Amino acid sequence: MEYTELLEKQIIGRLRVDNPWWTEGEVPSFYKEMNPRLYLDIFYPLVKDVELRRAIILMGPRRVGKTVMLYHTIQRLIDDGVPAQNIIYISVETPIYNKIYLEQLFNLSKQTLGKNDDNQSVYYVFFDEIQYLKDWEVNLKSLVDTYKNVKFVASGSAAAELKKRSDESGAGRFTDFSLPPLTFYEYIHLKGYKHLMLSNAIQWGNGKSPFWNTVDIEKLNSLFLDYINYGGYPEVVFNEKIQENPGQFIRHDIIDKVLLRDLPSLYGIQDVQELNSLFTMIAYHSGSQFSYENMSKESGVRKDLLKKYIAYLEAAFLIKVIHRTDDTAKKYQREVCFKIYLTNPSLRCALFQPIHETDAEIGDLVETAVYAQWIPRHGVDISYANWRLNNKEQGEVDIVGIDIAHQKPYWTVEIKWSDRFADNPGELESLLWYMPRNNVKEAIVTTKTIMTDKQLDNVILHFVPVACYAYTVGENTLKRTQDRYGL
Repeated sequence: MEYTELLEKQIIGRLRVDNPWWTEGEVPSFYKEMNPRLYLDIFYPLVKDVELRRAIILMGPRRVGKTVMLYHTIQRLIDDGVPAQNIIYISVETPIYNKIYLEQLFNLSKQTLGKNDDNQSVYYVFFDEIQYLKDWEVNLKSLVDTYKNVKFVASGSAAAELKKRSDESGAGRFTDFSLPPLTFYEYIHLKGYKHLMLSNAIQWGNGKSPFWNTVDIEKLNSLFLDYINYGGYPEVVFNEKIQENPGQFIRHDIIDKVLLRDLPSLYGIQDVQELNSLFTMIAYHSGSQFSYENMSKESGVRKDLLKKYIAYLEAAFLIKVIHRTDDTAKKYQREVCFKIYLTNPSLRCALFQPIHETDAEIGDLVETAVYAQWIPRHGVDISYANWRLNNKEQGEVDIVGIDIAHQKPYWTVEIKWSDRFADNPGELESLLWYMPRNNVKEAIVTTKTIMTDKQLDNVILHFVPVACYAYTVGENTLKRTQDRYGL
């Protein structure tokens, strides 16, 4: 048998294994029994719409449930009456598919199914982990242009790199969809604790702003702590065995594969140990203010390489760089300092150890958890404010929302894991300095358990439990995603 015939036979065999619904009529029960991400209700209509001739690019870090969401989408298509043999799933990272064009794989799938319909039937084709195919974006654009009745969906773990190529080559042909680590809102829903939440509102200006309170703050705080330690990744949330040693799972399946395989293969990184050491340092100090100068001294990595490594880690959606403004909301002309947050706090806990509510690092991880709710939000410009007072003391505000049109702050948040400031609001010196200087009339200050309002001079401070705030922001992020796609 010729080599090409043997290879083709092996590929057809693999396609049959990866598409069990061709014979069984449904996805494997393992996937059916898993709770779907809440983002599925936004993602599915984009996939189902064949008339919109655009490929959907599902992006996100490893282990957030992209493949599972593809399987849930496939099952929903079958439940909606799409013939199971018109749905094709191909995992591009499978070694046997190496250097084979997407169109060949699509045609081999139809050949396997005995389909010779001269492209009249409607198909749904899923390419998982597409970043492993060179020039995937050119291949995929060609498919979209050629096959009028086929909806193509591709997924990948290098979010920023995928988006860059999508923007460059897929203009008008691709729709990007980002799947973040679990938000606290999703975590509560997937764990079955929605009944703890109580719909509420904050008096804001002349109106009311929807806000979630809770019927049991102690239980919600316990869940919030679990979220910080284990809550970013669906498999950790639902697998108690993994929770016994989340570090091994997250290090091996998320961090090691990204740092040792994905990033080196995408960017030609030579010294993976250097990159690994840098990420470990960043993870330990998540939420801290960094400078290239200090990072270079501490890590031993040259400053020019540091900038590249940080960009690569952001591209893999492991970290997010947050830029600073001064006490008048102006950006610094020379960006010397910035903050870096993990996209989910459980990454730090996996590398080191789970956090307890009395540990010294709890403040940084609570702050990281709050930022994790904001990071997936599309179209919002957030920063932090940092400045010097009296040429010596530094002032800081944790989160500042910038009005993009006017480049002015229009909301601020101070993140605390303590009730002390609700009783002593005058101690919030930086916030009380910043607000009148920027004409900000109201601000949120998080607490551990207290919900109350305090008026000081001409400003109002809304004190809210941080777990309730994280839940509310997570829900709003999901709603904004719906709005973005017109759903």
